Amino acid sequence: MRLDAVELRRIRLPLVAPFRTSHGVEDERDILLMRVETSAGEGWGECVAGSDPLYSSEYVDAAEAVLRDHLLPRLFAAELLGGQSVAEVLAPVAGHRMAKAAIEMAVLDAELRGRGQSFASVLGAVRGAVDCGVSVGIQDSIPQLLDVVERFLGHGYRRIKLKIEPGWDVEPVRAVRERFGDVLLQVDANTAYTLADARHLARLDEFDLLLIEQPLPEEQVLAHAALARQLRTPVCLDESIVSAQAVADAIAQGACAIVNIKPGRVGGYLEARRIHDVCAAHGVPVWCGGMLESGLGRAGNVALAALPNFLLPGDTSASDRYFKEDITEPFVLRDGRLEVPSGPGLGVTPIPQVLESVTRRVDLVRSPDAARPVLV
Repeated sequence: MRLDAVELRRIRLPLVAPFRTSHGVEDERDILLMRVETSAGEGWGECVAGSDPLYSSEYVDAAEAVLRDHLLPRLFAAELLGGQSVAEVLAPVAGHRMAKAAIEMAVLDAELRGRGQSFASVLGAVRGAVDCGVSVGIQDSIPQLLDVVERFLGHGYRRIKLKIEPGWDVEPVRAVRERFGDVLLQVDANTAYTLADARHLARLDEFDLLLIEQPLPEEQVLAHAALARQLRTPVCLDESIVSAQAVADAIAQGACAIVNIKPGRVGGYLEARRIHDVCAAHGVPVWCGGMLESGLGRAGNVALAALPNFLLPGDTSASDRYFKEDITEPFVLRDGRLEVPSGPGLGVTPIPQVLESVTRRVDLVRSPDAARPVLV
């Protein structure tokens, strides 16, 4: 397969409600989409980098720049290109996993559409639908938190994840557990604590949580191992896991009992599958995290979450959890589950009129053998 051109499209999707974590507040998503034109047809990809380098060192402007200046030229120069070869072609460029994941997604989508195969079948899905949880951001008050959780449980979500930070942890969790009984409940710290907080975090043990996600900074794998020895609540790693090698090392060090896999964070769906396989081989369950993706990224995540070792409900929420109107046909929750797309490639495509209404800029970058980039 040959890569002929890539359309870089910046869109803004307003969120249903502001989403607050310890890293800041978002009220809309500035998303970089890409549509690839190949000899096998077209495909779509989505970059999950945020507007600012707060959650990660990657951010959307930088992702667009590295794609244009460093990644796309290497892919245009490749004589034979397929989804499986993207990572190898781009390996000389250090880091930038979110940008690499987005272009791999688009190339893989085009390749699979051409072959009539779905993401789910190629990744190794074993389910036609996946259990869904929902992530609840930090609220202004505990009564407000309880109202939000009650609403999501009323929608049918099978697991609740609460964002926590110093000053917003034990009491909010206590209130949710007391109000909603044995609901599946977990917490996400997004690196907000230090090992010195171990005794305080151990107070969460009484609430029978599924897990505590990424309590410490991502580089502190050994500190996570030390923390895990002081908690009954299982420690789950998120930001620390950037590759199959990273997860193998973390498991060997006793730093995690569960792993959150976010395809964009680890460099793409193929590396995500390798992480899944490593965890399965060591008896470590995984679940699929979310990064406020549009329907394109959500389609890929739902397909990934249908693999056999995804044993916990993920953050694969319905479209209306985040967006009043998604750019694809919406993913709709039915009995707490989302159906896995079965059509070729991602199984979804943007709705033209919706896509146009949220588009801010389009830049078509062609292979050097074709015309120069054109700003639309």
